[in-house]
Amino acid sequence: MSAFSRSAGIIRCALLAVPLACVAVPALAADDQAVLPPLKTITTVASTVPGNGDVNPYGMAQVTRTIGNLRAGHILISNFNDSGNFQGTGTTIVDVSPDGHTSLFAALTAADLPGSCPGGIGLTTALVVLKQGWVIVGSLPTANQGTVFTGPGCLIVLDSLGNPVETFYGSLINGPWDMTAFDGESEARLFVSNVLNGTVAAGGAVVHGGTVTRLNLKLSATGMPTLQSITIIGSGFPERTDPAALVIGPTGVGLRASCAGDPDDCAHWDADKRDSSLLYVADTLGNRITVIDRALTRDTSAGTGRTLSSGGSLNGPLGLVVTPTGTVLTVNGADGFITEISPHGVQLHKTLLDNTGGPPPGAGTLFGLVFDPAAGVWFVDDGSNTLNLLHR
Repeated sequence: MSAFSRSAGIIRCALLAVPLACVAVPALAADDQAVLPPLKTITTVASTVPGNGDVNPYGMAQVTRTIGNLRAGHILISNFNDSGNFQGTGTTIVDVSPDGHTSLFAALTAADLPGSCPGGIGLTTALVVLKQGWVIVGSLPTANQGTVFTGPGCLIVLDSLGNPVETFYGSLINGPWDMTAFDGESEARLFVSNVLNGTVAAGGAVVHGGTVTRLNLKLSATGMPTLQSITIIGSGFPERTDPAALVIGPTGVGLRASCAGDPDDCAHWDADKRDSSLLYVADTLGNRITVIDRALTRDTSAGTGRTLSSGGSLNGPLGLVVTPTGTVLTVNGADGFITEISPHGVQLHKTLLDNTGGPPPGAGTLFGLVFDPAAGVWFVDDGSNTLNLLHR
């Protein structure tokens, strides 16, 4: 099952995607620079189901450099459910090529992890690929056919061959639900939304414990990423368990930075005067998109941030990306629409991506997405277990 509930089917097709979850842009885009209006056709591209039958595709990440088994232009997709369609039990990451060929990048088991991952493995939307070839994926595991949370999970680091090499875990990583990255040659920043802070104990009631954490990593050409610090930069987001969606809380995160494109170029910023980076957060239960200012350098929580946009076409926003013009694209969990929002908070356009199931049509089918200026919007549909393209 997916967020906001849908049963999983299986479709096998062909073609693919390229993403942008975090971009560097020099200035705010004008409200008339919407990317969605010309995109009017939806094509089913490829199945996301690997040989073991895992379903419910959630996370998407673009490969930017060819290294090991990673190929530039390919998309990695994480599966949240196993073949029995039980949430929090998926263990696979699939690779989809530009021509729609699908292969298995990684099949993970708790026994093979090189470090602790409290509770085990259940891969989430939190999925990034760093330029140096490191793949990082979140785990929020369950047991008893997806009905019992077994632990806070972790972030799993894989090499370019799909082998797990280390884990990041601890009190500030608690149900990693989504993630974006900002990385260069020697440093990386991970931004992770967490949804298990007090959620299970509340037994379905809403608690305001959802967080966004920033992980600062040191990168090296000769060794694994080194975790230098973890900072809570957002807190107080509403979250709750849900019988259909497993858990609902802060989800999509997307970064807009005004420096040259990686943290190496931002290393000497004055935290108060020169860091104009913005982290957009999909506050799913709050039905809004919020903004955390100075996301790259702040050392305190901004709370839930300031509201960019709420209501209107938003209906339980989940996955989120930032386009090169600075607009925000987000997909709904409670219907099948995608909404484009200007940097000033104006809802510019909406498009129906999935009209199946419901009511309402498309509920529970959308999660991960990426934007490719040359192609359109690539998105996973976890009702049909497919990769799809919204294009001209």
